[in-house]
Amino acid sequence: MKSVKTTKLEGPKCIRKEFKFVALSFFPRLLSASLSILFLHTSNETPRRPLSPIPVIVTPSLRIDMASSYLPATTESLDLASEAKNRPEAITILYRILENPASSSESLRVKEQAIAKLSEHLREENRGEDLRGLLTTLRPFFSLIPKAKTAKIVRGIIDSVAKIPNSTDLQISLCKEMVEWTRSEKRTFLRQRVEARLAALLMDSKEYSEALTLLSGLVKEVRRLDDKLLLVDIDLLESKLHFSLRNLPKAKAALTAARTAANAIYVPPAQQGTIDLQSGILHAEEKDYKTAYSYFFEAFEAFNALDDPRAVYSLKYMLLCKIMVNQADDVAGIISSKALKFLGPELDAMKAVADAYSKRSLKLFETALQDFKAQLDEDPIVHRHLSSLYDTLLEQNLCRLIEPFSRVEIGHIASLIELPLDHVEKKLSQMILDKKFAGTLDQGVGCLIIFDDPKTDAIFPATLETIQNMGKVVDSLFVRSAKIMA
Repeated sequence: MKSVKTTKLEGPKCIRKEFKFVALSFFPRLLSASLSILFLHTSNETPRRPLSPIPVIVTPSLRIDMASSYLPATTESLDLASEAKNRPEAITILYRILENPASSSESLRVKEQAIAKLSEHLREENRGEDLRGLLTTLRPFFSLIPKAKTAKIVRGIIDSVAKIPNSTDLQISLCKEMVEWTRSEKRTFLRQRVEARLAALLMDSKEYSEALTLLSGLVKEVRRLDDKLLLVDIDLLESKLHFSLRNLPKAKAALTAARTAANAIYVPPAQQGTIDLQSGILHAEEKDYKTAYSYFFEAFEAFNALDDPRAVYSLKYMLLCKIMVNQADDVAGIISSKALKFLGPELDAMKAVADAYSKRSLKLFETALQDFKAQLDEDPIVHRHLSSLYDTLLEQNLCRLIEPFSRVEIGHIASLIELPLDHVEKKLSQMILDKKFAGTLDQGVGCLIIFDDPKTDAIFPATLETIQNMGKVVDSLFVRSAKIMA
């Protein structure tokens, strides 16, 4: 055994130095022994499940085990969803990704992509209630991301619900829920846009009073905040609402407000097309079909460039204007030059109406209305103008038929025009009251008696002109006398 050289130390400093020396030499041995005991103790136990998720490796066995835990928010998990055998399996994987509690920037980015893919899959499966539940589930997630991204996600999910057939009631209830949530969370930007969407849905559901109440408060709030882009949307919506209520002056005023707001900012082409479309509708309502045609043409060009489905409706209204200004022969040329990719029942309906109008055939006109009921009768704008066109065409045909007669049976006229007797009798009485021709109906014998047009005596216009000239002379003399008296 080697001898240990010791140093004699005295006093308190000596005691501290000796203790420090012993501790430093003993500590490594103690640490090594402790680790050995800990290793022996834990080697016989079953390993515990880690708190954080284990990185997932894409293997066939993973598809069986992944239902037992959430998946990591990584691009590998998104690839796994893309490689799923069917859509329900992909939906399950995306839900497991969203259940991951990780809140790093990369995890949040992956979750945003997962939400977009999940919304698309649920829409394709027509699972509207699941989309509604997804918005509720994501509320804690919304507190981790910026408000602008939250607004984008919420509006995207609502748009997905809108693409599901017969989901108007679901959209209304969903928008009302989101309005309450945004109000409680004080998310003003998102709330205003969801309320505008809700007002549009209420208008489509013909709940005009509720939609008007919602819009009136929203317009004041948005004008105070001076959000021009949203203000354009709201003013357009208000114009459509007043037009549906047959209040044309207010509809024009709201459209003017929308144009004023649009002139101050850059307006996206789709929104500009919507403004032009509404302008054309209002001008057509005022019977200014030439101006309406130019607006519909501008709307068609904008929507066609964007592949917007509203392009076919703009083209349909263009053809309607051509028919209403007695240029039905131009319809076939417009269809062959601009509408080859839009050929379908909408344009076939307008072509049938134009053909009937060109031939002045009421029978062909009614056949077109029956064959294309969805495209003509169920479109309120087209239906309103075609009703006026039908009345005009009927009056022209009746006047042409009764012109050779001074007395004719109503049944004979009905057989010539191929319309029901009561319908022809009602129209003839209306034309007599409107002074379209001079005559009377003898319902006792079922005859129409036509009178000759009374000749206007030339002395009456000359007398009226003389009286007007005398009035002007008296007025000038009065002015001269007033100057002399002054």
